[in-house]
Amino acid sequence: MKQVIRLALGGIAVGILVLALKYAAYRVTGSVALYSDAAESIINVATAIAAFFAVRLSAVPADANHPYGHHKAEYLSAVLEGVLIVIAALAIMRKAYLGYLDPQPLDAPALGLAINGLATVINAAWCLLLFRDGRRRRSPALLADARHLMTDVVTSVGVLIGVGLVAVTGWLVLDSILAGLVALHILWWGWVLMRQSIGGLMDEAVSNEVLEKIRQAISKEAVGAIEAHDLRTRQAGRTTFIEFHLVVPGTMSVAESHAICDRIEAALTDDVHGAMVTIHVEPEDKAKLHGGVPVV
Repeated sequence: MKQVIRLALGGIAVGILVLALKYAAYRVTGSVALYSDAAESIINVATAIAAFFAVRLSAVPADANHPYGHHKAEYLSAVLEGVLIVIAALAIMRKAYLGYLDPQPLDAPALGLAINGLATVINAAWCLLLFRDGRRRRSPALLADARHLMTDVVTSVGVLIGVGLVAVTGWLVLDSILAGLVALHILWWGWVLMRQSIGGLMDEAVSNEVLEKIRQAISKEAVGAIEAHDLRTRQAGRTTFIEFHLVVPGTMSVAESHAICDRIEAALTDDVHGAMVTIHVEPEDKAKLHGGVPVV
């Protein structure tokens, strides 16, 4: 968790550095497209700050008021980031429209492109680092920040190419058209990000791949039981909640059934990172003919 917090804090520093470089590129050239790129970096800084506080809050242990922990705080950060992305896209569209009505020549395009290119390289390196550690630690806040940075990298590359064409061809209106396309791209990713985050807040189940892994682990370790059924899953941040009913013979002792539960729980914890398992033990008359997890 300390590493996740350090990454979130580092994201603030990187965001400020990239923002300063991109704003300098805009001031040097006066390009509307480079302005759009700098405007998105303002959102990067704001969302990096939100991600930092969300990760800090999600690390707080469970308490009486929050017995399942504070993991969903990261989803709130991701939703906020999506909203800010949409706001930034609308602001860029306005600037692009005004630029389209009154296109202006670019000043020192080569220097501006070089500065923006340096900012893009820094962003790309940080983005790859966040993707790697976000997946490894299953942090929605870090992954949301990485996805946002990826859109920033992609749009920055497009902006660099477009502004270069403006400088070479002299077609000034292309600058504003490019800024508008950047805004649409940002708007789409903002919607995708909010959709994924809302899914987490609504307790969506795990993917089919993870579900199959869970079923196999239960089937393998439930030796001695009759069946498992009513399997349910949900995700909250880095934690995956797994619940199911385990049917055992009526003559089995509590100690024996508990040993089976311990085996299953250990296997699920190994196979599914951050798993929290709840098993409801039932007598054999509760067995179902269909729909249970097979026991070998």
